[in-house]
Amino acid sequence: MLFFAARSLGAPYRHASSWLLVAVLLIPASSASAQTGALLTLSAAIERTLAQNPELAVFRMRDGALQGRALTAALRPPLALDAELENFAGTGGARDAELTVSISSVIELGGQRQARIDTVYAARDLLLVDKQVKALDLLGAVIRRYTEVLAATERVALAGESVRLAQDTLRGVKRRVDAAAAPLAEGLRAEAALAEARLTEQSEQRLLSYHKRALAALWGEPGEDFGVDSRGLYRFAPSAGFSELYAQAQQNPAIARFASEERLRESELRLAETQSSLDIGWSVGVRQSREIDETTLVAGVALPLFPARRNIGAVAAATAERDQVALRREAALLRLHSQLYRAVSGREQALAAAEALHRSIIPTLREALKQVERAYRRGRYSYVEWVTAREELLNAQRAHIEAARAALLYGAEIEQLTAAPLLPTAPAHSK
Repeated sequence: MLFFAARSLGAPYRHASSWLLVAVLLIPASSASAQTGALLTLSAAIERTLAQNPELAVFRMRDGALQGRALTAALRPPLALDAELENFAGTGGARDAELTVSISSVIELGGQRQARIDTVYAARDLLLVDKQVKALDLLGAVIRRYTEVLAATERVALAGESVRLAQDTLRGVKRRVDAAAAPLAEGLRAEAALAEARLTEQSEQRLLSYHKRALAALWGEPGEDFGVDSRGLYRFAPSAGFSELYAQAQQNPAIARFASEERLRESELRLAETQSSLDIGWSVGVRQSREIDETTLVAGVALPLFPARRNIGAVAAATAERDQVALRREAALLRLHSQLYRAVSGREQALAAAEALHRSIIPTLREALKQVERAYRRGRYSYVEWVTAREELLNAQRAHIEAARAALLYGAEIEQLTAAPLLPTAPAHSK
């Protein structure tokens, strides 16, 4: 059904020196819509979501906060102006007062300033990866909801076909009832079946409305005045083998995020280790003594005692935070392996079911319905046999829709897990 065209998410999605290319599914825009309103392609739905979804806008604010932290981290230790007045209230009164004015600061050793800067930059890198992961999550949500709209559109069309078949059945039964070739009860049952088919059609239309609104909510619009080309439900892209897909999945931003997080934890560890270094405090100034009418230059140095011992806990905590990243990555890879295998297996089963229903089951049941209808009109088959043949065909068509829907949803999950497209789109088959 769907095929990918690689699209860049733009400058805000740049991570380090590389671009993340996000796979965007496209639906042919030239096909006529089965619904009123403008035709909405999947590419248009994705563009609206990436442009208008507020979950991505939050990252701009978080990045702005990190930019402020970067400015703060780059600052050198501040200068302080100190003033000290002594002996201003002794026995000698103000004549013995001594005033000392000095400037003081701290000399940071061990590369503390650069460690602070590196930590903030590592945090920004992690934020950008998080943004890429969120963008892929939103893409997956758009694809899934768009697929639901396609399937709901097909179910509405099938419900309409069911109504038409029920109307044909009612007309055929009435002719036999009027000719006294069938009991009146058959006509009443046919009327009830038609009413039930119309109720089902109304229910499917309401469900389609819900899925449209759910899709539009991703870009913040409550409307549903758009249509889709529901033939896209039956376009399936062939898939690579599981081993190849799993190798691709390990490059997914959700997995690559652990590398960025590890760099951040390494930076935090280095920053904690720099806190063990001596910060040499210094001061220089002048002292004026009114008692002897003399001005002198004063200077001082302050050295903290045992800074490494006091910083042992912070270093140990930062080390533990760094070490657990690798363990969490291994756990994520195990979950990824399981999820991907389930998606690949489920998609293969859904594709097999859709192909069997399309190639053999539905054509056979359609021909069987024609034969049963013809035989009923000749009085050879009963009403129950006609209705049973009709329901078997409708059930097979519903199963075809559900199999196609499942294949697309599993395909979307595979594409989200691998952050890579499936192979070029296979030709669509007719319903």
